[in-house]
Amino acid sequence: MSPRRVRRLGPYERPGGRGSSRPIEWVAGIDRKEHAPDGEWVVRHVSGATDRVYRCPGCEQEIRPGVPHVVSWPNWPGGAEERRHWHTACWRNRINRGPLRRRY
Repeated sequence: MSPRRVRRLGPYERPGGRGSSRPIEWVAGIDRKEHAPDGEWVVRHVSGATDRVYRCPGCEQEIRPGVPHVVSWPNWPGGAEERRHWHTACWRNRINRGPLRRRY
């Protein structure tokens, strides 16, 4: 009989870790405002439970159905018309993109 494997605890399950639950800003569907060098943004995490395929402006690759991602738009009147779907990692690294990449 082989020994039983121990399951590794996640960062929110560890005693003395990040806490007992995820931060509220990571809950899907809740809008929050982010201030960054490129402006003020409204950001929403979505579960990806749709049949649509989106194109990420950060990497210009497809965001397939079922992939959790970020929807963001500028925080100004009429900014919701400029809403874009981003991979979560691409959204976090948008400030580090080179000067030849488009803003959206």
